[in-house]
Amino acid sequence: MISTGALVATMFAAPVVGAAAAHRAARPFAIAAVAASVTAAAAAALAVIGATGTTTFGRIALVDRAGAPFLGAIAVVGLLSVLASPRYLATASNGFFGKNAEPFYYQVLLLFWAALLAVPLAPSLAVAWLVIEATTAASALLVAFNGTRNALEAGWKYLVLTTAGLTLALLGIVMLIVAAPGSRTSFAIGTWHTLTVGAMTVPQKPASVAFVLILVGLAGKIGWAPVHNWLPDAHSEAPPPVSALLSGALLPAVVLVAWRTKSALSPAVGSGLASHVFIGFGLASLAVAVPFLWRPQAWKRLLAYSSLEHMGVLALGIGFGGPIALAGVTVHVLGHALAKALGFYTATPLLELQSATAKRPARNLARESATVGGAYGLSVLTLSGLPPSPLFVSELFILLGGLATGHLAVVVVAALLLALAFLGLAHVLIEGLVGRRRSRVPAAPDRRLALLTAGAAAALAALVGLAIALPGSAFVDALSRWSS
Repeated sequence: MISTGALVATMFAAPVVGAAAAHRAARPFAIAAVAASVTAAAAAALAVIGATGTTTFGRIALVDRAGAPFLGAIAVVGLLSVLASPRYLATASNGFFGKNAEPFYYQVLLLFWAALLAVPLAPSLAVAWLVIEATTAASALLVAFNGTRNALEAGWKYLVLTTAGLTLALLGIVMLIVAAPGSRTSFAIGTWHTLTVGAMTVPQKPASVAFVLILVGLAGKIGWAPVHNWLPDAHSEAPPPVSALLSGALLPAVVLVAWRTKSALSPAVGSGLASHVFIGFGLASLAVAVPFLWRPQAWKRLLAYSSLEHMGVLALGIGFGGPIALAGVTVHVLGHALAKALGFYTATPLLELQSATAKRPARNLARESATVGGAYGLSVLTLSGLPPSPLFVSELFILLGGLATGHLAVVVVAALLLALAFLGLAHVLIEGLVGRRRSRVPAAPDRRLALLTAGAAAALAALVGLAIALPGSAFVDALSRWSS
């Protein structure tokens, strides 16, 4: 039987070796696909281990219940993004990378994924900050991959704004270290548990200021409003497989770091302040996202604003706390990753079918392509929270969790905003499937997309079953005790 340590080593070694081998390979996709398969298998195994308990490797890695759903989502979306990349590259321009564009793309994609997988396993705040910063460099290159002016601008904007946010988070970490009495070295480089113990010796006022600085800095990377400015442009200009990783994996992974920070520092700053910061970001993100979900948008840009909405939902669930809300958070992470990844993978065949969707909403997909229309419809139906989708269940759990913890006014406002978001996406769905457009010959069935849609539908249906079983389970009870 393979040990947990061997799985961790394999998970990180496979993408790094794959990236190195892809540099001079005649068929870089074949190398990347093998590396991705090994990486995803190891990561999925670690997610299962994490869901059953906590395993630590000193200051190297942490495998636990909180990180398990995030690690699983990153594993699945990363593998699918690698497998979906050849279709995008077949139609993409080489930009300023020339003939080396394909090997470069797979190299950076694998390294970006490796850094992403390290985020939920980060054993301390300092390590988490470092690996989040590592994701920035790799993902900025991928956002700007096609070399157009808009892509370069989006990549530069993403790099500057997220780095500025992480600098602010670093300032908060330094403030904690400076304010801590005793051994600052162990406080700075210790584990999450060390951070909790050390933070309780810090006076409340500097601890609170440091906590807010860290959360605001991480919010810039998550894309919580009002520090979300990079998000729509980056999602719009990045290759669709990269956008899937950004939305379905990167944003939730940084939410996990924010959640771990809340859990670690709540004893020092007070659970009230910690929860209020999350709830504030959650409501702000929902309020900003809703008007854009009602406006006619290009497909990928619409998905970007949907990401803003769903990261806000996660913020509310973590802010509310309690078993039922945290069950909702678990389901929401997985359901959002599947639905959003499917939406971005649909972008490539959608652009082939209707090139105008690069700037305008899709129309009449049900008649022009049953497979593209099916993938489009499943993604929008799930993201809108229409019952019985898993996101409907997760949002219901989160709102019920808010009621259970006494946040009646917040729940009323959040429910209203979610209802408005649902109506906006319902309009998008109807227009996209049966909206008027000059008729054309229906496209041939897309077997690969049909297979992906069927797999996503099966996984989402299974997730509904998991959601029903989660409340009251040992997993959620343990997660609630850790979070409180």
